[in-house]
Amino acid sequence: MNKTSRILILVSALVMIAIYFVPVWSISLDAPQYPEGLGMQIWINKMTGDLQIINGLNHYIGMKTIQPDSIQELKFMPYILGFIIMYGLLVVIINKKSLLLSWIIIMIIIGAIGAYDFWSWEYDYGHNLDPTAAIKVPGMNYQPPLIGSKQLLNFNASSMPDIGAFILFASGIAAIIILIYEYKKTKIKNTRL
Repeated sequence: MNKTSRILILVSALVMIAIYFVPVWSISLDAPQYPEGLGMQIWINKMTGDLQIINGLNHYIGMKTIQPDSIQELKFMPYILGFIIMYGLLVVIINKKSLLLSWIIIMIIIGAIGAYDFWSWEYDYGHNLDPTAAIKVPGMNYQPPLIGSKQLLNFNASSMPDIGAFILFASGIAAIIILIYEYKKTKIKNTRL
């Protein structure tokens, strides 16, 4: 790989350090009784926002209490991100396209597993309700969408990527573009020989 590609890979890897300092995902709840809205931000290692109020409301419909300390993913995700960053640095040092390809594949697999895990987490919280809850609506589940908005009783629940997810996505797209460029460059070079 040429020097420019390696510098861009280095930047793509190092920019992911910012994910430790910004939210990765946001869930917001809007309802007439909360005109300012309620929100929850999911970081790589914690959850912030209106958790106490959201847990209080969720209690009435039988949802489990959201307890960030009990969510195992928040404990090991910082290490997974560290591995991804270090792997990117290894790509720059070893300078092989096959290693770049494996880095991209690893990011895609971890991203897919992360999305599925988050969906499963939402499914569990929205479907496994306490049968003794104060408010019961037959056939109703309270699973927020993975991405987008959904009406849940009088709340509009929105779930969207936050800045950390966009950084991760941009780093992955940059790596894919660099890989395509490097393979095309090699193909053109081999055609000329």
